[in-house]
Parts: sequence; structure tokens; C-alpha cells
Amino acid sequence: MSVDEVKQRDRVRGVIDVALNSVPDLRRDAETVAPVTPSRVPALLKRAQEQLDWRRLPGIRPPSATPKNLIGGLLRQFGFFVLLPTAIAGLYLFVFASDQYIATAQFAVRGNVEPMDESPGGQFSDLMMKHNSQDSFIIRDYIDSQAIVSKAEQHLKVSEMFSRSIADFWERYRPGQPIEELVKYWRHHVTTRIEVLSGIITLNVRAFTPEDALTINREVVARSEALINDISRRAQGDMVKHAEIEAAKAQERLRNAHLALQVFRNRWGIIDPAKAAESTLTTIALLRKDRIKAESDLVVLRGSNLDEKSRSIQNLVSGISALDQQIKKLTDQLTTEGLSGSDPSTNMTRALLEYEGLQVERTIATKLNESANLMVDRARIAAGKQQIYLATFVEPSLPTYSEYPQRGYSLMVVFFGFLVVWSSLALILAGINDQRL
Repeated sequence: MSVDEVKQRDRVRGVIDVALNSVPDLRRDAETVAPVTPSRVPALLKRAQEQLDWRRLPGIRPPSATPKNLIGGLLRQFGFFVLLPTAIAGLYLFVFASDQYIATAQFAVRGNVEPMDESPGGQFSDLMMKHNSQDSFIIRDYIDSQAIVSKAEQHLKVSEMFSRSIADFWERYRPGQPIEELVKYWRHHVTTRIEVLSGIITLNVRAFTPEDALTINREVVARSEALINDISRRAQGDMVKHAEIEAAKAQERLRNAHLALQVFRNRWGIIDPAKAAESTLTTIALLRKDRIKAESDLVVLRGSNLDEKSRSIQNLVSGISALDQQIKKLTDQLTTEGLSGSDPSTNMTRALLEYEGLQVERTIATKLNESANLMVDRARIAAGKQQIYLATFVEPSLPTYSEYPQRGYSLMVVFFGFLVVWSSLALILAGINDQRL
């Protein structure tokens, strides 16, 4: 046994000894507090014995003389904590709660646009394609927003509809509150549900009269359709605007290509270098043909033993020399000397290369301009159509039966709710009493 255990045991033994020694003193002091008459001694002793039971430890309750009626206690608690709140809720549901009517409408956001990938300007197809599922969620959020509540309040005075005198005190809207409170009340009575696969939107409007429910439902559908039309118009306007911007860029590029060709022709002094080169090549071919003929004649004359200084041979030699000079001059124009004869870098080959580049640029600019003009026409035609629209296939109708409040269902929920709460608290308290000394 350790030293600490020995000390702890000695300490407990000392406390017990002190308590045992002090019991007679406490008893003697209690008996001599006040003198009593002999006639009252038995009654006082009996009361003191009941109140000062020295055999009972502190914290332990004395045993009850009469046994407790557990079933009766449970029934009283069940009636107070379960049946009474259920009766109060039933009184409200069947006596005070107002009837509420639901008007239902179903609609979907539809698109009427086909992709234009097969067209030359397919880059605009993303502007014309609409994501109907996203538009459905836009409508859902718009119905829950403060914007539509403000417009409905201005047009229909929905706060007065929700605060009619026939409405009960619990469900009635209190006028004069901020618009945020009206939005909260609106979201509780105007609900939407979206089927993700089909994109169908179901709109339910709950009001205290059938006419109010139908009126609010029609207003919400009309506002939603106006929002979809506004989104469609803005998309169409953006589509036409982008098409016109691209068309303007294509026209500017075509104009710059024509100006570049004009500058080239003024600088080089030729209209079409390709045709000029072709004409030069034809001339060179003819000169070479004449030179070959002159050389043949010269060979024939020399073969006839004529003197080299004869006039015929001298004329042929001079003709061949002239043909060589002309061929060299035309060849230099195509290769090295150039048109001006002073700058070898500006030769016909360079002119042809530059001219072909300008021709390619003009061809591309022409095609882009034609494509852009076609896209502008198609965008304007598409803008004249309704690209996205709200298709209402279940029109709201006047309700004839009040679906709210669901009195039987609500009463059962209240009963079982209080039953669960009472059972849980009773079990917790019973467990605490069982753990007490």
C-alpha cells in the first residue's frame, strides 16, 4: 500500500471519529434548547424523532409512507404535456384557421434557335444558342426575388390580399412592415418547383380567396414571360451588334487591301506584275527564237566561204549582238536589274512576291466581307423572331377546394411531436432520479 493511500485512509477515519463523537453533543444540545412541559414531552419527542433522524445520511429522502401511483402520475403528465397542447392546436386548426386556396400553373422555357456551325460565320452560333435549363433557374430565382414582389405590390397590392379580414391571426400578413418582410411572406405563399430533366416549372400560389390566388398566379406568369422576352431581345440585340461590328471590321480590312494595291501600282508603275512578267517572258522567247534563226543564217554564210568582213556576215553578227542585249535587258528586269535599273532589290521577282501577298490579302478580305454581310443579314432575320419564349401548357384556373390548412395531418404532427418531446423529457428525468442517492 502506498503512502498516499495510507494518508487518505487515516484522513477518512479521522472524519468518521469526529462525526461519532459529535453526535451525542448535538443530541444533547437539541434536547436542551428550550424547556418543555411534561405534558408536551411525548409529542415533541415524536416530532423531533421524525425531523432529527440521526440514522439518516444527508441527501437521502425518507421513505414515503404512502406508495406512489405511477400510472396516475403518468396519465396526468400525458394529459398536461401532450393532450392539452394537441387540443389547443386542434382548436386553432378547426375553429380559427382560415381556408387557403392554391392556384397552380405549369410552364417551360423553350428555344427556337438552331446552331449555325455549317455557315461561314459559325463563330456567332454561341450567341444564338440558349441554355433553357439555365433560363428555368433564372425564372425560379426571379419569382423569389424582391423585384417581382415590388412590381406585384404596385400593380395588385398583394399586401392587402394577404391581410384580408377573413385571414386568421396566425397566417395573416401585418401591413406596414418593410418590403423584406413582405418578400419573406411571399416566398412562403408563392413557391416554384423545377423538374431538372424536363425543365418544367410548377408554380403554386396560396391565398385566402380563390380569386386572389388566381390573380397573383396570372401576374407571376405574365412577369416571368416579360422577363424571358426581355432576355431574348437583349440576346438578339447583342447578336446583331456583334455581327455588325464584325462586318465593319471586314469592310475596313477590304478597303485597306484595295488601298495597299493602289499604293503598290503607283510605286511600281505597273497595273499587274503577273501579266507584265508574262508579256516580258513572251518577248524574251520571241527574241531567243530570232537569235537562233540569226545564228543559223550566220553558220550557213560562214560555211559558204564568205569573208568575215562581208556585209551579210557583219549584219548577222550585229543582229545577234543586238538580240543578246535585248534578251539580257529583259532578263535583268525579271531578275536583278529591276524596273528602274538603279535598285537591284526592286526587281520584277520582288514585285511579283509583294503583289501576290496583296492579292491573297484582298481575296481573304473579300471572303470575310461576304461572310460578315451574310451573318448580318441572318442575325437581323433571327432578331425578328422569338428565339426563347415561355410556353405555358397548364393555365392557372380558379380553385374550388381549400387545400390548406391540412387540419388532420397538422393535428397528427402536433400530437406526435409533443408525445416525442414529453417521452424524451420523462425518460431523462427518470434517469436522473435513479442516479440520486
